[in-house]
Amino acid sequence: MQETKTIQKEITIAVAKTEEKPMLTSPDLKGHFGIYGGKYVPETLMSALYELESYYKKIKKDKSFWDEYNNLLKNYVGRPSPIFQAKRLAKYLGREDVKIFLKREDLNHTGAHKINNAIGQVLLALKMGKTRIIAETGAGQHGVATATACALLGVKCEIYMGRKDTIRQEMNVFRMKLCGATVIPVDSGTQTLKDAINDAIRDWVSNVTNTHYVIGSVVGPHPYPVIVRDFQSIIGKESRRQIKEVTGRLPDLIIACVGGGSNAMGIFYPFIKDKDVMMTGVEAAGEGLDTEHHSATLSLGRPGILHGTMSYLLQDNWGQVKGAHSVAPGLDYPGVGPEHSYFKDMQRIKYVAVNDEEALEGFKMLSELEGIIPALESSHAVYYLKKIINDLPENALILVNLSGRGDKDVATVSNIIK
Repeated sequence: MQETKTIQKEITIAVAKTEEKPMLTSPDLKGHFGIYGGKYVPETLMSALYELESYYKKIKKDKSFWDEYNNLLKNYVGRPSPIFQAKRLAKYLGREDVKIFLKREDLNHTGAHKINNAIGQVLLALKMGKTRIIAETGAGQHGVATATACALLGVKCEIYMGRKDTIRQEMNVFRMKLCGATVIPVDSGTQTLKDAINDAIRDWVSNVTNTHYVIGSVVGPHPYPVIVRDFQSIIGKESRRQIKEVTGRLPDLIIACVGGGSNAMGIFYPFIKDKDVMMTGVEAAGEGLDTEHHSATLSLGRPGILHGTMSYLLQDNWGQVKGAHSVAPGLDYPGVGPEHSYFKDMQRIKYVAVNDEEALEGFKMLSELEGIIPALESSHAVYYLKKIINDLPENALILVNLSGRGDKDVATVSNIIK
């Protein structure tokens, strides 16, 4: 117990030192954002990570790679995804002067933002000569996106998924199988995303020569958080251009849900240097922040190491990782991306939490008012508008990232809302 207290004291001092330094927008040479990030993995994986890092550095400068990637985003995924002004939602919330725009990632092929990263990483793996792809998934959207990318590009694909999530997201399991992927249920631990990642890493350790692990969020050891962020930043780049074209200016506030954090970092990052643009990440408060059943990592967690990276984690007094809970399986994760952890400490991004009941209200609210059925993950960001709407300045301009559509959640919600 004393050792745990000593480690936490050292982390507190390191966090304080991080806040004193100028804000970073890229990691250092060892993959750290302040104290967060890095490569905390078995020695057997270090060579694979160095290979990936080296190859990605070359690919970033390869115009032909990005031309191929952007062509697939345009002609296969359907990018750019539009922004849509939710006027009825603003009226319902009692603020017709406020302009609320939704970034429609739900309209992408496969139904969420996950396809942006999946296609990028599978292309990268092929360039590296890998012949097998593995991935993990929680809500199933990353699994579907990876299976889809592998079908498109002709690569063998295996997806790890917690047993509980295979039940909650049965339709997405079938979609993965339809695309030719093998879905491997994980029965260890909480049978959710954390455990699926554990098993995927074990697989990768044994098969590093021919296998690439497509991580679905801005988590994991360096360089994964940077790679996923770069592929997902297409969301923010498009949004920046689109909202200026429509309104003539940048938004006052950007809101996105946060589990591991890929959709949020994707929309936030291209605005990170714009000091007048506020950003809020919405975590899952689950059954309440005063219970043990939530996924509010940045709200209630503390720094620690999980899945090869240093970040905020939900931990007990002994430093053991706690289980997480959310009605939205894609937010059901006890960690978060290291860059989110860094921006929290730098106070560049504000992180809040919305509980299950509120998220379900957000789900119904957007469906009934705009005819758009959001993913339960995105519903957390939608509901947060209701919490802050009366505190917004006159004629505020708000951008909400609608990270995915709710087809996958209809059965779950119908069993809760009678």
